[in-house]
Amino acid sequence: MENIQLYYVKGVDLIIKILPELLWSIAALIIGLWVIKLIIRGIEKAMNRSKIEVSLRKFLLSLIDITLKILLFISVASMLGIATTSFVAVIGAAGLAVGLALQGSLANFAGGVLILLFKPFKVGDVIESQGHVGKVSEIQIFNTILKTPDNKTIIIPNGALSNGSIINYSTEETRRVDMTFGIGYEDDIAKAKELILEILESNRRVLKDPAPQVLVSELADSSVNLAVRAWVKGVDYWDLYFEMHEKIKTVFDKNNISIPYPQHDVHLYHKDEKS
Repeated sequence: MENIQLYYVKGVDLIIKILPELLWSIAALIIGLWVIKLIIRGIEKAMNRSKIEVSLRKFLLSLIDITLKILLFISVASMLGIATTSFVAVIGAAGLAVGLALQGSLANFAGGVLILLFKPFKVGDVIESQGHVGKVSEIQIFNTILKTPDNKTIIIPNGALSNGSIINYSTEETRRVDMTFGIGYEDDIAKAKELILEILESNRRVLKDPAPQVLVSELADSSVNLAVRAWVKGVDYWDLYFEMHEKIKTVFDKNNISIPYPQHDVHLYHKDEKS
């Protein structure tokens, strides 16, 4: 009975001793959570004004929220007299181990953050990178998804994408279509150029400014090559490219202008052998 009373007295003394610290810790925890909520709301409003991508915005907000709450709980534990040095050391060691195990994933994450922040391309752009060409259908934290013209899905890690060269075909509203057509050496160059310019100027897709050009680009082995340059809106690039090849062939045939193919002249010499 005396032991029970002794434990009771010690328990009451302990509660009285730690009660102020406990109350202060609870108050600090409640106030800290409230302050963190205010901070997150302020950061979210700032991100909304900056028009940061939704996926990156949510991830950063979650990361900031978790980090602040961990720091708050460590501070509250310290107020209660709990040793936090070993706890922080464990967290640091765990973070290092995870970082070493996920080096590739962290590189892709960092690349995704850079892409979403600096926006070298956006969803809907046609880009070329890592040997692939396609329309960007989705930008994720770790990967970027491309759709090719023949409806294939290409997944490119953001680490490689952010550290490599990127060609964005959708940045500018207009593009120049470059084509080459060969005619025979015996054909009339001026007439061929005139016919090509007539086709270009009559095509509604070709822009008047800058004006289309037809230039002699090369005196090749079997043909005189004409470089054709025409400016169009980005969405009309491939339509004009394919249409021009068909029309040029048809018009050249009607006007007796040849489109030569590679050929070689072979000369045979007969040598009389003296007996």
